[in-house]
Amino acid sequence: MSLPSLFSVDLARLQFAAVASYHFIFVPLTLGMTWLLFAMELAYVKTNNPIYKDMTRYWGKLFGINFAVGVLSGLTMEFQFGTNWAYYSQYVGDIFGTPLAIEGLVAFMLESTFLGLFFFGWDKLSKKQHLFSTFCLAIGSSFSALLILVANGFMQHPVGAHFDYNTMRMETTNLGQLFLNPMAQIGFAHTVLAGYVTGAIFILGVSAYFLLKGRDTEFAKRSFAIAAGFGLVASVVVALLGDVNGVAVFKNQPEKLAAIEAEWTTQTPPAAFNLIAWPDQAKQKNDFAIQIPDVLGLIVTHSKNAQITGLTEIEQQNEAKVQSGALAVNALNKIRSGDQSATTMALFNQNQVNLGYGFLLEQITPNVAQATPSQIDQAAQETVPEVWGLFWMFRVMIGFGVLMFLLFLTAFIYSVFRKGNAPRWVYRWALYSIPLPFLASWAGWFVTENGRQPWTIYGILPTDISSSFLSGADIIASFAMFMLLYAALFAVELYLMFKFARKGPSSIHTGKYHFEVNQGAH
Repeated sequence: MSLPSLFSVDLARLQFAAVASYHFIFVPLTLGMTWLLFAMELAYVKTNNPIYKDMTRYWGKLFGINFAVGVLSGLTMEFQFGTNWAYYSQYVGDIFGTPLAIEGLVAFMLESTFLGLFFFGWDKLSKKQHLFSTFCLAIGSSFSALLILVANGFMQHPVGAHFDYNTMRMETTNLGQLFLNPMAQIGFAHTVLAGYVTGAIFILGVSAYFLLKGRDTEFAKRSFAIAAGFGLVASVVVALLGDVNGVAVFKNQPEKLAAIEAEWTTQTPPAAFNLIAWPDQAKQKNDFAIQIPDVLGLIVTHSKNAQITGLTEIEQQNEAKVQSGALAVNALNKIRSGDQSATTMALFNQNQVNLGYGFLLEQITPNVAQATPSQIDQAAQETVPEVWGLFWMFRVMIGFGVLMFLLFLTAFIYSVFRKGNAPRWVYRWALYSIPLPFLASWAGWFVTENGRQPWTIYGILPTDISSSFLSGADIIASFAMFMLLYAALFAVELYLMFKFARKGPSSIHTGKYHFEVNQGAH
């Protein structure tokens, strides 16, 4: 098999990471704000208090700006599968394309249709009809996220498919398994709840800005209170779902779990938890660690007896998988050359489960069948992800999550017991915390995606053979164009968001808010 250069593979990975990270600025805010808008409009329908309608319309305007720029940033991601990741698209297109096609044809159209009704239906629909439109908008956003995470879940835990040696492709065998993949479902729930936290922090922070400025205080206090209560519940649930996700990773991706916890050797259960550590990949040990005894197993496995396998033991286990995979690759080459004898077919069927590990050798030696023990050992070493980044980025995510929970708890207490009259330091805390959920999401996706390396499809398709045969210059050129486009989009996003955030509810032109009453509408 001909292979792309490692330089072009790394550039393709960097480009996709940059594009995906940029796109994910908008996704969690969209996911969270839709349900907050529904909660505000539900309050309007139940109480008939026009302030809740004003809240829905104003925050909906900021939501609309974010949604539009998010759609534009997401369109370019689709093209990269065919340009930069051609072999990946060929190998798993039958599986990966199914949820993405449904997302584009059904979920996105549902979302877009009800987005139009949300903005233009206030005077054409009854209260309950418009509320239903907002509900469908929220459902459409969540359904879109579900389908995308079904595709990603297959990359994390491939189920519902098999490899066809005639077509050299993975093909779907069970759509139910594909869509009900536990890694996909847990990942979806965790991601959507993180979006709820993001939306709540955003509304909390902007409302705090109004309160610091001393304007539109009744509007701001109600928005602040709804965001605080919504965010408090969401932050607790997202932590619980993160725990469930950790158990799933323990069962399905032991390398990732061990790397996240910097577990180099297998400890006696329940094992000590590395609160802080300085992992050394070359020495396969931690140069420094602060540990809490007998806690890790309870956190990860919810058991005192389940064993968490260390990275050195996993690497040794994977050597056997690489050896088996080499036999599968050799048998596959013979089959593709016309040798379908009983012996060859039996050899392939016996070792097919480890075919992907055999593919790891193709970047190391042109003759996989004659791979030396040192080459097999090198391939096994590559199955261990980079530990330092995973260990610390996971803790960054957790740290920001704790800070946001404490903020929501504080804001909720003041909203309930002090009628929203919080000290100025609470409002400043809320305002300055607006970037936190985005940083936490980036850290979480770093752990999710880098923890899967060296695989594009875990255990099946190595990243090194997934990309297209493009030169480094080609990728750099497209990378530069993407960054110029995204810089322009980001400038537009910031300009519009800051403009309408500063203007506040005066931007919905009801004639009763700060700039309209005191200075005339801007």
